[in-house]
Amino acid sequence: MRLSLGTRRLSSSEITPARALPTLVDDARAGLLAPPRQLPPKYFYDDYGSQLFEAICATPEYYPSRAEASLLSRHATQIIERAAPDHMLELGSGSSRKTRLLFDACDALAMPCIYWPFDVSAQMMLDAGAALVTDYSWLSVHALIGDYTGGIGNLPLPAQGRRLIVFLGGTLGNFEPDQARAMLGEIVGLLRGDDLLLLGVDRVKDTARLEAAYDDAQGITAEFNRNVLTVLNRELDADFDLAAYRHRAVFDEQRARIEMRLVSERDHSVRLGALDTTIEITAGEEIVTEFSHKFTPASIEALLADAGLIVDTHFEADQGDYSLLLVRRDS
Repeated sequence: MRLSLGTRRLSSSEITPARALPTLVDDARAGLLAPPRQLPPKYFYDDYGSQLFEAICATPEYYPSRAEASLLSRHATQIIERAAPDHMLELGSGSSRKTRLLFDACDALAMPCIYWPFDVSAQMMLDAGAALVTDYSWLSVHALIGDYTGGIGNLPLPAQGRRLIVFLGGTLGNFEPDQARAMLGEIVGLLRGDDLLLLGVDRVKDTARLEAAYDDAQGITAEFNRNVLTVLNRELDADFDLAAYRHRAVFDEQRARIEMRLVSERDHSVRLGALDTTIEITAGEEIVTEFSHKFTPASIEALLADAGLIVDTHFEADQGDYSLLLVRRDS
């Protein structure tokens, strides 16, 4: 479905998933009924959770957003010159805040493109799109409303023109390795000829620094983590007591990933009305709410190679804190 939004340069389409997506009820049934308990991180992002995440990005401890934005600021011109995109597709675009650095480079180089943000939050994309077409007179925005984890093979992208696919925020790290390979494999299916992928990934570093980034002194990340219980209470007719859980962030060196957990402080029962069941949670038991894998240059290159991709250009933050990579098909 295509919607007109008051300007010919701003439109949207609802994207039908290529495969069935689990609902919150499905994920709760699979992950919460028995230990080890686990939920996908996508349920963090209700309206309040999205606000909290923006606040997390401004904390002194949370370096990834600043490192990625700094790399984009320094290298956007080189990225746009190399990619020369007619179409820029961004997976998980959110407010498109950092993407503006790429549009600034397009503007300075007189290299206009069409922007295709793809995210579940229609209102956020449309608000961002309205601001973008106001600020960049040459830009057209076609918002794609849907969940990219449901597949990206049926997007209404034109057959002609070079594509730059943008996947920022270290989001690839939220996937398990097999899922990450599958996601990259789907991206390969969209790349043709000289098309490129711009990928942002966080790097392995000092454990204390990694854990602090996910457990800030102000307690914003802790509130963000516990907010998922509010989502469960609201959407599943549940009765989690937020005060019964403390936030914990742990770096698993063997798996090279941060794990965000909610730790129960006491034995208690939780009713899940939507599942017509009650679960018993013991003191010290944990619910894992997010994995965030970190990479070395070797590990990201190996993951890309498994999907048929190769690094074209690698931009590194100071001390190897973060990587932006332009990636192409391995011909």
